[in-house]
Amino acid sequence: MFEPVLLKNIDAPDGHVLATYEAGGGYQALAKVLREHTPDEVVELVKQSNLRGRGGAGFPTGMKWGFVPKQSDKPKYLCCNADEGEPGTFKDRIIMERDPHQLVEGLAVSAYAIGAETAYVYVRGEYVKAIRRLEQAIAEARDKGYLGAGILGSDFSFAIHIHCGAGAYICGEETAMLESLEGKRAQPRLKPPFPAVAGLYASPTVINNVETLACVPHIVMRGPHWFRAIGPDKSPGPKLYCVSGQVRKPGLYELPMGIPLRELVEHAGGPLPGRRIKAVIPGGVSAPVIPKGGLDVGMDFDSLAAAGSMLGSAGVIVVDDSTCMVKVAARIVEFFHHESCGKCTPCREGLNWAVKVLRRIEAGEGAPGDLEQLEKLCKGIFGNTFCALGDGAAMGLRAALAHFRDEFAAHIEERRCPFH
Repeated sequence: MFEPVLLKNIDAPDGHVLATYEAGGGYQALAKVLREHTPDEVVELVKQSNLRGRGGAGFPTGMKWGFVPKQSDKPKYLCCNADEGEPGTFKDRIIMERDPHQLVEGLAVSAYAIGAETAYVYVRGEYVKAIRRLEQAIAEARDKGYLGAGILGSDFSFAIHIHCGAGAYICGEETAMLESLEGKRAQPRLKPPFPAVAGLYASPTVINNVETLACVPHIVMRGPHWFRAIGPDKSPGPKLYCVSGQVRKPGLYELPMGIPLRELVEHAGGPLPGRRIKAVIPGGVSAPVIPKGGLDVGMDFDSLAAAGSMLGSAGVIVVDDSTCMVKVAARIVEFFHHESCGKCTPCREGLNWAVKVLRRIEAGEGAPGDLEQLEKLCKGIFGNTFCALGDGAAMGLRAALAHFRDEFAAHIEERRCPFH
């Protein structure tokens, strides 16, 4: 039985208040680093743990921190991306609503490590409860001396500000989020320069996800070797999996990184009565679908990449045999088309045409050559855009066409949906 780490306070009635967090050892990691470690030593601890970013890209966190220039005439910033716009993903919201001090402490320790005195938490505006709980946690921490000037008698000063987003999926892309923070239209920046050198207000900036930051205090207290002992060596640690779709017990599950996808679905109760699993989307809708024959894949960055998909945000969406995959593909591409910022032509125009073709096929009005046209559109989009939004849409559509081509062909040949 896996002992929860990130979710240990989730079911406590007062899990969001400071007293509960302190009773479980909260803020001891912050006190420890201020008392025993230099910033460089904290960066090295995280590097040794091999913590990889939980926001989707899986980039090594300690390495990202190490890119920040040691000497700079500009202030350094820490940004927490809590926008969580990926459909099927709700892990960060649960942390902020039910254990927000875990995030506050993670921010403080991480800011100390990179030399930042200011952090911004970019939260999607729909997360009203999470925002209120986070505001309360920041106020409690400030009153207790965990935030503010001269924290715990040290030379370290740190402040956290909350910025509410307006529901734009593109703000999950880190440079688009920075543009939004600066009051500009949220569109991705051309890189380089990368945020670590020229991020928020053209200053050195580190951007981490909520779950990533929540792992940091536990690494400090338990050590990097404890973290690496959980799951595969290249993608270690506890992991939050959001399981939704056609399963008996949808919800948030904390299990070791690398757990087989089939076992994860069983934790969620398996398929609905009388149904069979057709496919699983393993990492939010931008992750290519895994057909039923591939469910023994490990839920970690490298295993899923080898299987032609990705862990992404670990938003696991289960699809059973009552569902039309043409309809699933059409809805996903419609979402990406709607959320495209419109900056680059392949994404803006390519997704527009893909939606038109998919709607026509779904309505029983498909024509010979439509599937080849969709594949051509995917080729034109993938690898030719400013950010990964277009890539995610193209990869998802390609996978649907590859694994369920017979369903697409049936819609065109029979001029109807076989599942209606």
